[in-house]
Amino acid sequence: MAQTHWTKKELVAYILLYTAHSNFEEDNKERNVIISKVDMQTFQKIHDEFDKDNDYQSIQKIMQGVKEHNYDADDLKFLFNDIKTLFLSDGEYDILERNMFLFLKKLLS
Repeated sequence: MAQTHWTKKELVAYILLYTAHSNFEEDNKERNVIISKVDMQTFQKIHDEFDKDNDYQSIQKIMQGVKEHNYDADDLKFLFNDIKTLFLSDGEYDILERNMFLFLKKLLS
């Protein structure tokens, strides 16, 4: 599997973008949450990469990035808090977002 060579911020941006797309739309509130965690330049760079990837590639990159950065239980806790913040930013936490949350918890824990 190809190495991602992302910084931790780039990885977080990618994961948050991936989760923002769980209900197939990325609204401005979600975009603002992501930009608050990283900077605009990082967001744009990662967004361009994300747009080229399919679902399988995204999952592989996320798993690889988490492994490369040696995420521990605390890192994952912060990450899942960020994901929850993202999901709640538009005032809804729909079934697709809930399923994505559970899927990533299972995948990364």
